[in-house]
Amino acid sequence: MVLPTAISFVSGVILRLALFRTSLPEWLATKTEVVTPLTSWGRAMEGLALHKEGISPYTGDVFHESPLMLKVLGFISKFSSNTINLIFVLLDIIQGMILLRISNQFGRYVLQRQASRVKDFHPDAKKFLLRREDVWDLQFYVTVAFSFNPYSVATCLAKSTAVFNNIVILLALYYMLKGNPIISAVFVALAAYISMYPIILCVPVAVYSMLMSRKGKISFTDSAAVMGYLQIVCITFIAVALMLLFSMLFVGSWEFIPSTYGFILGVPDLTPNLGLFWYFFTEMFEHFRTFFICVFQINAVIYTIPLAIRLREHPTFLFYTLLYTIGIFKSYPGYGDVGLVIALLPLWKHVFKYMRNTFVTVCMFLVTTVFAPIQYYLWIYAGSANANFYFAISLAFSTAQILMATDLLFAFLKREFYLLNGDKHKLSDGTDAQIILDS
Repeated sequence: MVLPTAISFVSGVILRLALFRTSLPEWLATKTEVVTPLTSWGRAMEGLALHKEGISPYTGDVFHESPLMLKVLGFISKFSSNTINLIFVLLDIIQGMILLRISNQFGRYVLQRQASRVKDFHPDAKKFLLRREDVWDLQFYVTVAFSFNPYSVATCLAKSTAVFNNIVILLALYYMLKGNPIISAVFVALAAYISMYPIILCVPVAVYSMLMSRKGKISFTDSAAVMGYLQIVCITFIAVALMLLFSMLFVGSWEFIPSTYGFILGVPDLTPNLGLFWYFFTEMFEHFRTFFICVFQINAVIYTIPLAIRLREHPTFLFYTLLYTIGIFKSYPGYGDVGLVIALLPLWKHVFKYMRNTFVTVCMFLVTTVFAPIQYYLWIYAGSANANFYFAISLAFSTAQILMATDLLFAFLKREFYLLNGDKHKLSDGTDAQIILDS
């Protein structure tokens, strides 16, 4: 599969280079589905222009990147426009290379994890076990999912700064799979420093660390295991604190906090996007705003607790599921978040056969992706529609993400049930468990 993988990877690069020579990047850079107030390249350039003139980019309502990102973007902006385009293609190449390493490491991980648990499996579960040939082609499928993923391509062409956050998250996943939870925690901290929400990813990294230290078994009564868990969480928060301190020294004050994390939490910019915040808070009475902002923001983190309890022995799947919750419930989501989870989706191809709503979910993604710019044009430019039309599309798009996440979770847990109980397991009342699961 090496040659097909290389061909698909190179084809994805050529596709991006060819599309950069069209007018599509300029069009995508204006689409609220692709770029947000947090990831817009145009806003970043305005902030850099203010910084070059000696004016703090955080005094206005334009620039919302972190100070260290200001430094990185300032370095990139020194090049010509064509070179900048090449840099964003290079960033996608880096993402692709990390994905290749992740898929390779993931294949080893699932086989080793399966071997360590095989004594706990049901005697009839042999047909559900993964074999080496089931994972050796993961690199090809992951490469295809990333190279020709329209959401990832659009993010690259629009020069969305979300690519930096995606690279850091992928590095966190890679080092977690490689068995380096401390380095993974540092990258989680860097992702949280950039966009705040990925701080919850320290939970699966800590669970993975505890799982490996306990040789595949998690016991919250084991003080050493709990201390290992807390160590990873503490390292993450300490790393974030150090980055904030360096940022303060770079800027000279803490004024960047309200313009970055305060902007994410407070949601002052209600520019239409694919999220759930903008429409709701446009219609919200001001005296209810604080309460409902708290409710909405809690949604992005509260599911970490039940998911961590249920998936405590499956930290990689927990990591992936939390990426879904971040992309769905963050205040300013975009195609970059969707492109990341779709690129990683082939890692779980061994549970696809247990999914029940694949056709419906794919159709919802296709329809909402096509109709989102159409409804926006009819509302903003043609004046023949209103905000309800566009919000209906964004709501359907979020529903599609939720449907895919829950369907994949169901499929994963169904396979786990079969491994532990067999597919002919009888319940206490004599009912066939397979009939219950399939209903």
